[in-house]
Amino acid sequence: MSSSGFPDPRRHAYRAGLADARLRDLVEAERYVQGEPRQVVAPSLPLRRDPRPDSLLETEALRGETVTTFAESEGWTWVQIDRDLYVGYMPSEGLSASIVEPTHRIAALRTYVFPEPDAKSAPLALLSLNALVTAEADEGKFLTLKDGGYVFARHTLPAGEAVRDAVAVAEKFLGTPYLWGGRTSIGLDCSGLVQLAFEAAGYNAPRDADMQAEELGEPINWNQGAKLYRGDLVFWEGHVGIMTSPTDLIHANAYHMAVEIEPLREAKERIKTATGSEVIGVRRLPQIAAAETL
Repeated sequence: MSSSGFPDPRRHAYRAGLADARLRDLVEAERYVQGEPRQVVAPSLPLRRDPRPDSLLETEALRGETVTTFAESEGWTWVQIDRDLYVGYMPSEGLSASIVEPTHRIAALRTYVFPEPDAKSAPLALLSLNALVTAEADEGKFLTLKDGGYVFARHTLPAGEAVRDAVAVAEKFLGTPYLWGGRTSIGLDCSGLVQLAFEAAGYNAPRDADMQAEELGEPINWNQGAKLYRGDLVFWEGHVGIMTSPTDLIHANAYHMAVEIEPLREAKERIKTATGSEVIGVRRLPQIAAAETL
């Protein structure tokens, strides 16, 4: 529930006059709708607060992800992303009613889809890390995709396979531009970086920093002298970063307008000076800590 006592509208599909049928006992609406499944077929799709191209970018869904749709009008579809339950509006043209089970996940920071198994051919699309594809066959160094095109096989992993080091995934994004609501290798925000990195390591992380501060991993007594480990998550109000060592932090931030690694001490001082905000918590994922303790 949100602070207002109503279900959090970021993760519950209800608006004026219309609601997800699963919320019938939680919210009042003139009409309740059974959602219909769709799959993202564009390289990525923006999810916006309102059905306008200039509306606030809330997050992005990557190719192969599925959504539940509730209404469509004038080229926009009101959806809930199945992965993290985020609700908003997506361009309808990037969604398909044909659901195909993914076989592989993009494991490189980004990779091209080619029209033939030849790196010299003109690319058809650019996919970012964690996008999902369905391969029909191997074609030498390439995978043949069910919906057309070829991707470099070594840039993928089987869809259910997780990597060991979430921090190493985050480090791939060094220098990536900061983009509020972004969730691709072209641009992303602080919680988007955390979500992508830990998703690659097998964790279904929520989307926003406040959600991650409540739900991802377990809290530790950081203010009682506890040592920080690689992979620990450090939270401020509305911001999050990942420890790359006991002293350094990687985060997407608007100060550098990019993903940057810096000493935690410097980040704390700068953020306190700029906003008055102190660190509000540290959380640790036990399996990550066991693997990455220095």
